[in-house]
Amino acid sequence: MLGYSRYVALGDSQTEGLWDGDDETGLVGFADRLATMLAELRPGLRYANLAIRGKQIGDVLDDQLPRALDMGADLITVCIGMNDMTRPGPGFDRALAQLDELHRRLAGSGATVVTTTFPNLARILPIGRVLARRVVAINAEIRAAAHRHGFRLVDLYAAPSMTQPATWSADRVHGSADGHRRFAAAAAEALGLPGSGHDWAEADAAAEPPSLRSRTYSQVLWTQNMLMPWLWNHLRGRSSGDGRTPRRPVLEELSG
Repeated sequence: MLGYSRYVALGDSQTEGLWDGDDETGLVGFADRLATMLAELRPGLRYANLAIRGKQIGDVLDDQLPRALDMGADLITVCIGMNDMTRPGPGFDRALAQLDELHRRLAGSGATVVTTTFPNLARILPIGRVLARRVVAINAEIRAAAHRHGFRLVDLYAAPSMTQPATWSADRVHGSADGHRRFAAAAAEALGLPGSGHDWAEADAAAEPPSLRSRTYSQVLWTQNMLMPWLWNHLRGRSSGDGRTPRRPVLEELSG
């Protein structure tokens, strides 16, 4: 019998579920989708999602993780670091040190931990080349932690499906509904759930391979839907997560 009864998801907007639904009709996201799979295998599973858009590694370390530990989580997913990578300035080395501490505390929790690398942004967006070194560095830390601590690893970096525009929302950073389905399937494979497999990583055979034209168009979408809103918030000294609370703050059984 599946051994998980208390699943807590930690992270930022990707785990919160942005672009898989919306704030008016309700968000879903990969963590909700994974929780649904788990609940089908283990009726009575309780689930909390503490992720909030705009959050960084330090926020998970200082706020979300202690709450998950207080809940006695026996399964934790963590996807965090994108906002640290994309923030300009010299703070990235500090963020990597915080990530190492986060991994150390997760390892001491006794929970099964699922973590994930980041996709190769340079294959999705021309601007991704600017972040290439940071992506390689944070992925190296994540892989090393998974090996060192026995975490279950979802490795998105080289997966062919991650280069397909359909995997990504209009901002080309957050997953589309299809992307979130793939992320959930990847986590299911990492956990070895019955019926899971590696199909999530395969590219759609009917889709054209990424071209300079498609990557340039993705750059335009990213600028309109990601960069400009971020700059507007930054100029006002705000974050997209200001004033927001987790949408599933306590452990509850899924319904509907």
